[in-house]
Amino acid sequence: MVNSDRSYLTAPSATSLVAEPTEEYHHTASSQQQWAEILVDVPGVQGLYTYSLPKDLSVQLGDIVSVPFGMQVTGGIVIRLLETPPADLDRERIRDVEDVISSGFFPDDYWQLLQRVAEYYLTDLMSAIKVALPPGLLGRSQRRIRLCQNKLPPGAETFCSNVARQILQLLQQQKDGNYSINYLRSQVKGASRGIRELSKRNWIESYLESPRRIQAKLQTAVTLVIESWLEDLTPRQTEILQILRNNGGEMWKKALIKEARTTAATLNKIIALGYITFSEREILRKEQGIAQKTDIPQQLTPDQATALKEINNQTGYAQLLLHGVTGSGKTEVYLQAIATILEQGKSALVLVPEIGLTPQLTDRFRARFGEQVCVYHSKLSDGERYDTWRQTIQGEPQIIIGTRSAIFAPLPNLGLIVLDEEHDSSFKQNRPIPTYHARTVANWRAELNNCPLILGSATPSLESLVNCREVGTNGIRPIDNQTTYYLSLPERIGSRPLPPVEIVDMREELNRGNKSVFSLSLQNAITDIQARQQQAILFIPRRGHSTFVSCRSCGFVMECPHCDVSLSYHYTHEGAAKLLRCHYCNYTSLQPDTCPQCCSPYLKFFGSGTQKVTQEISKLYPDLRVIRFDSDTTRRKNAHRDLIARFISKEADILVGTQMLTKGLDIAGVTLVGVVSADGLLHRSDYRAAERAFQTLTQVAGRAGRGDEPGKVIIQTYSPEHPVIRTVKHHDYASFSTTELEQRQALSYPPYGSLILIRLSSIEESEVQKNASAIADACIDLLDESWSVLGPAPASIMKVARRYRWQILLKNTETQTSNLPDLSSLKEHCSQAVSMTIDVDPINID
Repeated sequence: MVNSDRSYLTAPSATSLVAEPTEEYHHTASSQQQWAEILVDVPGVQGLYTYSLPKDLSVQLGDIVSVPFGMQVTGGIVIRLLETPPADLDRERIRDVEDVISSGFFPDDYWQLLQRVAEYYLTDLMSAIKVALPPGLLGRSQRRIRLCQNKLPPGAETFCSNVARQILQLLQQQKDGNYSINYLRSQVKGASRGIRELSKRNWIESYLESPRRIQAKLQTAVTLVIESWLEDLTPRQTEILQILRNNGGEMWKKALIKEARTTAATLNKIIALGYITFSEREILRKEQGIAQKTDIPQQLTPDQATALKEINNQTGYAQLLLHGVTGSGKTEVYLQAIATILEQGKSALVLVPEIGLTPQLTDRFRARFGEQVCVYHSKLSDGERYDTWRQTIQGEPQIIIGTRSAIFAPLPNLGLIVLDEEHDSSFKQNRPIPTYHARTVANWRAELNNCPLILGSATPSLESLVNCREVGTNGIRPIDNQTTYYLSLPERIGSRPLPPVEIVDMREELNRGNKSVFSLSLQNAITDIQARQQQAILFIPRRGHSTFVSCRSCGFVMECPHCDVSLSYHYTHEGAAKLLRCHYCNYTSLQPDTCPQCCSPYLKFFGSGTQKVTQEISKLYPDLRVIRFDSDTTRRKNAHRDLIARFISKEADILVGTQMLTKGLDIAGVTLVGVVSADGLLHRSDYRAAERAFQTLTQVAGRAGRGDEPGKVIIQTYSPEHPVIRTVKHHDYASFSTTELEQRQALSYPPYGSLILIRLSSIEESEVQKNASAIADACIDLLDESWSVLGPAPASIMKVARRYRWQILLKNTETQTSNLPDLSSLKEHCSQAVSMTIDVDPINID
């Protein structure tokens, strides 16, 4: 390994080096020595490094390889292949590439996409590559610290410095007494000094952990090798061979044993006779859905037919906004548009905002397209993600359905991209870097692949809206000269009406003496659906039981010791210990019997979460069956699918959940939707608060009345006069968007301005504040007059997971941030104890 001394990540000419190599080159094993320039996966390293290629190793551009780097082994990407190394490098010092991990991952247009992500989101190329690849593909060894239990004397912590004591305590709290050095450094200030102290006493040992590679999954195949059978076979052996022949002469070993009702020992005897052979074959791990009945294309409404015709007319890149009210049949338009793409021998990519949406959508796609559908999201195992990723490279016509990371699936013959619920904030990555937005990346990818991009939503984002429409006093009208096409589905399938929305003022409920979380109107509606044997969805913004626990005597609130937030109460079962949990760092503790401040026994739960709502339903309606649908109940694999399947099959009457159930669920039996508390959505310190509240409430309201029976929506709030509530009541997206865009334009907020958020955090409060001030001053010197520097200021929740957080907001009055400022020099003003993240086009300003 020798540094090629090229400023690859910052040089203007670097783009062509990756996206358009100077010559086509395919290296195979030969007698001539070859070299490669490799981008390595090591934190803090910038540039390319030159390695030699062993003569027996076949390497191509874009291959993922493992290479030695310093005292470790790490992953890297082959950027260029060389006949001779740079003249200024000593050949004796150049180290060998160890192995090829994966080949053929990076065609030219894919390189261009990753480089554009890195440039726009102000990060290095390796970070963009890592966020695009499946986990485990780029592995690297890491230095770890292990506790030497047999050498640790009793009371060892009393003989240590404060830093060494903290490290010792962390190791003792961990089951195996084992942490990476990087983790210890992130948790303890001056950890290196403490590690040296403990090493000298031989109480800890340091070792290098090898990279963890994802292994291919192998399965044993049985192959028939002799067609003519002699008399040395028993009748049972002959029967087994006949079954094997009837299946084409080859079967998986497990399948043959099951079908022939035999054993492995019997097969081994047939092998000894020479009639069959075993071989290990790789099988691709994929998310296995439930077998679906074959589905056929449905008859389209005139509006659907018009939208589909416009989509099919696109012969190259185009962006199309499909604005359809809830239940208007957007998915059927996707399905029929994709069918055309598959007939052309191309593939399609469908993105959804939440993992919870994938099972129902996947089932519908598989019913139409069968095995051509693959799923890609973070709840798959590493092996499933790795194999699904590799399958996408093959080039066969297929459909990938996934969350935001699926935008990087390397489909070589991409013909269409669909973003369903394109308005959803889940399409924006907050961490790790780069903080990309899947909608933005999808647009770039559609351009590079010269294919259409469909943005579908009942409540389009204002950014998408202004690209294709103008807002006036008489409503919203399409603009003919825009490159983004506007497609409208203004009515539900079968001309079903949108459900009427009733607004309940909870202040009046209190005046009537009703202290329940349910208004009388909602209680009556639940009683009605019980009598009619129908189903209901109840939405509450928060999971858990209660928002916070407070002392009624002194007002003390139980707070997380690591974050500036209150602890939420989580109910487990009757008689169980009362558990308090932080929703930011997952700190948990038992609720004390008395107030820690005044020793009063009067601790009370305040606020409502999904658990409390579920309990209240069970008390008021003991005969109703309830399913809770939130991040607590959907942690295990396939939990989303199982819970929704149970609800669809009428195993429950009421589905209680958070934002998960507001998106994409299409359940015909739901005739009632109740929003238990809308106020948690309305009053947030963010310029997008009104837009998000309108979108969430409109989407959840749209879950009602999608079948033959009409639906009804009841929204409970203490702010019935709020503009968002008034527009949601009338399903009036046009009025809401007109007003909201006027306010955004007056304040130069997106989509009429650009934002960059600089986030800083450290375990030292004074250190992060000092760095924030220095970086804000540096921003003033770097930026031109079109930019404003707001801050520095503490984040709305200043401390999370023991780290103090400050932020600086850069605001530009220009609509597009096409020419972003060079902020790379800001790192010079940031100490090692402070972490800095630059978020371009931030969604959350907290």
